Amino acid sequence: MASIEGEVSGGDEMTPLQKHVAFFDRNKDGIIYPSETYQGFRAIGCGVALSAASALLINGFLGPKTRPSGKLLSPRLPIYVKNIHKGKHGSDSGVYDAEGRFVSSKFEEIFQKHAHSNPNALTSEELMQMLKANKVPKDQSGAFASWTEWKILYFLCKDKDGLLRKDTIKAVYDGSLFLELEKAKASSSKKKP
Repeated sequence: MASIEGEVSGGDEMTPLQKHVAFFDRNKDGIIYPSETYQGFRAIGCGVALSAASALLINGFLGPKTRPSGKLLSPRLPIYVKNIHKGKHGSDSGVYDAEGRFVSSKFEEIFQKHAHSNPNALTSEELMQMLKANKVPKDQSGAFASWTEWKILYFLCKDKDGLLRKDTIKAVYDGSLFLELEKAKASSSKKKP
């Protein structure tokens, strides 16, 4: 798995949150358009409908929030990777801090508080309990965003026993999971006649 650091244009260190979304910047220009979000979701194995809906919802929600100050709102709904921390929503796990850095103690807390069946994995029920525990009152959009993110992750990455493993969750936070899913999908596509 990739380490939880990297670079953005200009030699600046990427935060883990920037690395998490950089996979969807398909042309690596620092801006993610809905078409790139769609391509990224397709690359990790999501269907056409989920990929299209995700592109519209994600870019519609994050685009305006990540817009650089002084820049007009664009109907193309670009997400600016360098400003992704501005799009951080409520009712989340707190594993990314306000600047998009990885908080190890919050990551470990997920498993200490919610992994009752297996100390290194979450069941579907435990995942739902975690989402309920993290929900901020009257934060419908943040709760919906968290629910959607985690349910897609569970759908794509649960193992044969229905467990979402700790190393898989860590890989989504450090940005390496999407690359792994893309490689696996490409590999399985080559094997089909």
